This record gives sequence, structure tokens and C-alpha cells, in this order.
Amino acid sequence: MSSIISAGVVFKILGPVFLVFLVILFIRVFFEDLIPALWQRHKFNSGEKWRSGRELIRWLQAMRPAEFEDYTAHLFSKLGYKVEVTGASHDGGIDVIAEKDGRKHYIQCKKFITREVPVGAVRDFYGAMADKGADAKGIFITTNKFTLEAEKFANDKPIELVDGFKLEKYINMAKMNELPMTETSRLCPNCGGVMVKRNGKFGNFYGCSNYPKCKHTEKI
Repeated sequence: MSSIISAGVVFKILGPVFLVFLVILFIRVFFEDLIPALWQRHKFNSGEKWRSGRELIRWLQAMRPAEFEDYTAHLFSKLGYKVEVTGASHDGGIDVIAEKDGRKHYIQCKKFITREVPVGAVRDFYGAMADKGADAKGIFITTNKFTLEAEKFANDKPIELVDGFKLEKYINMAKMNELPMTETSRLCPNCGGVMVKRNGKFGNFYGCSNYPKCKHTEKI
């Protein structure tokens, strides 16, 4: 009899805790599994918000290769492109297809930390583009940089090489696209952030969107 009573007491204590656990589990499954695109977009936007400079690039370098491809598609979507991730299908070295104004852009993503992208990788990418037989532009994106030979090879070809520094500029351009039309269209000369119209005790001014990490301001 006492064991039955004890079991009832334990259930009364642990029952609400177990219910809360089930609710949390349901919410996580709902957002991460049933709505993965929404969850991913939230994660990418949150990751971009408080990072700039080398910290932003290190965040990208910490991603898995497939996640970096998804992020690249997310970035170009914010820049006004219609995007499709093809990396999982190993589509000839083309990871993302982005289309804008009737023109396709084939994108390859290389998440490098210390290695530089060699000329062979750019040459293979150009071959994959040629196999498509279309008038398209190639964009090769890396989180590090390209060798001098790779840059020379791409110089006279329809391939844009985007290293970590240029990638940060693309990200800031995407942030600018999301700002209201009342915001300035200038970038911060110190860190590359977006100059945003603010109101202070001495009137309106332009301040860097990466404040407080960057405290650059300009008069209106």
C-alpha cells in the first residue's frame, strides 16, 4: 500500500516536469524538422547580426561544407537571386545555381581555413561551367583566399573570385538590402558595416551598424 502511495507522490512531482519536457521536445522537432528552412534562416541571420571582420569569417569557417553551401544560397537569396543548392547531387562541382535578371550564375563554395584555393580547383570549376554549355557567369567563393596562379587563370574568364574579404562585402550588401529606404547606402570605412541613420542628444547622425564593436560616426 505504501509503495502505491509513494508511486503516486512521485508521479505528482515528476508529472509536470515530464510534461514540460514533452512540450519543449515538440517545439524543437516542430521548428528544426518540420520547418528546417525557417530554422536555418533564423540561425544564419542571428549569426551575421553581431559579427564582423575576422570574427564573421571564422564563424563561416566553422561551418560544415554543406552548411556553408546552404549559407551561400541564403546570402544570394537576400541579394535578390532565385537560388538552388545542388551540392548534394555533386553537379559537376557546382554547389549553388543563382539566377537574376534572366542570367544564371554557377557558384562553387570552398570552406578553407588556412589553405589557399589552388589553380586546379578553379580550372575544374571552369570545366564544369563549360560542360553546361550556357552563357552563365561563374562565382567561386572561399572563406580564405586564392593563389596567384588561380587569380591569373580566372582573369580573362567569366569567373568572379570571391575571397574572405570580398565575401564580407557581399554580406554587408545583403544587410543593406534589408534596411528601410530611410537608411544610408554607405558602408563604414573602418569595418565595412552599414552606416545607419541614428538619433542622438545632439541630433541625427550616421553610425556603424556594428556598434559597439565599431564606433565610427559621420555627420548628416
